[in-house]
Amino acid sequence: MSPTELDAACRALTGVTMTVQWGDDEVYKVGGRMFAVTSSRGHLSLKVSDIAFEALVETGRARPAPYLARAKWVYFDDIAELDVEETRDWLRTAHTLVAAKLTRAQRAEIGL
Repeated sequence: MSPTELDAACRALTGVTMTVQWGDDEVYKVGGRMFAVTSSRGHLSLKVSDIAFEALVETGRARPAPYLARAKWVYFDDIAELDVEETRDWLRTAHTLVAAKLTRAQRAEIGL
């Protein structure tokens, strides 16, 4: 997956905003809460389900994300090695998991 494809996949999701934080990291958020982070160095961190966290980490496809592993975030070293459709699915899931934690009013405000 290219950085352009990743950006397009994130921005296609409902209510998504992107901010640049921590230097050059692009942080994708829904309702002000982050669900994916990428950098110009080609890394990607995102929120996953408990089952996906275990599967991705145990198989070595990803590793626990620094500082966020306890919240079931994974870290990929190089987005260029990731399958486009699979990554789009992970991003949709991350968005859904984070959006589910928003209040009803917040979800309504952003069109969810």
